[in-house]
Amino acid sequence: MTRTVRAAGGVLWRPAGDGIEICLVHRPYLADWSLPKGKLDGAEHSLAGAVREVFEETGVGAEPQLRLPEVAYTLPDGVPKTVDFWLMRAGDGPAADPQDPTEVDTVLWLPPREAVAKLSYPDDRRLVEHVVTLPPVTAVTLLIRHAHAGKRKDFAGNDALRPIDDRGRAEAETIGVAAALFAPHRLIAATPLRCRQTLEPLARTLGLPIVTDGAFAEPAEPEEIPARVKAAAARLTELRDGARTAICSQGKVIPDLLALLDGAPDAAPYKTPKGDGWVLSWSGDRLVALSRL
Repeated sequence: MTRTVRAAGGVLWRPAGDGIEICLVHRPYLADWSLPKGKLDGAEHSLAGAVREVFEETGVGAEPQLRLPEVAYTLPDGVPKTVDFWLMRAGDGPAADPQDPTEVDTVLWLPPREAVAKLSYPDDRRLVEHVVTLPPVTAVTLLIRHAHAGKRKDFAGNDALRPIDDRGRAEAETIGVAAALFAPHRLIAATPLRCRQTLEPLARTLGLPIVTDGAFAEPAEPEEIPARVKAAAARLTELRDGARTAICSQGKVIPDLLALLDGAPDAAPYKTPKGDGWVLSWSGDRLVALSRL
């Protein structure tokens, strides 16, 4: 079976006057103009790879905002390749030089229309054209489901004290790496211990405390779930407009919560595996994108 080459990159933008500019890179070995992107390092998380590649090729620290459509094509040798793209805002810090001038020798910022005309590849042009149609992202919230914690029937004590297991600890480390790229300033966990433990690697990385909030916890009785979901939505809306927040919740809350926020009639598409999560991207009070982590 042919192995797919996995890569990641970003549509990197910055404010410019009344509009924005898009970052392009020139690759001398291909003599082309491209969006910054590159291959993942082994089992590297695709978002981590996207941020790393953007920095290596442009010298700019990037703030991811939402996932863009995946690009897939076949390399000249017949090997399939997929590229995960994220919309990224350029950080406020000074830019460094690209790390390898044989890979990238020129970094260019252009208004979107000029960027589309300059780019060498149709897929890159379509991504920029898509970005132009998006409303401005004003806030980002992370919503994570707690990691694996064994089976409820195998835990004799209070279920709220059931800890994550070895698999869950690995998942917490992985989701922590991805979540840290968004630089949240607040960490909030539902009341069960496993929710707090899922955020602990992220808390260590960022040096932040974890605050417990019962609004994101599963209720004791199934008939109480709709009311709890409404309370969680109200609380999340309050948090949206403050410091960037990462929230760890539970599997019976997250799908209905996301369906409510997204105005969807069915919660099934929002089912979230343990140790996984979502990026909620807002434009004012409008939820404009839900991106799986």
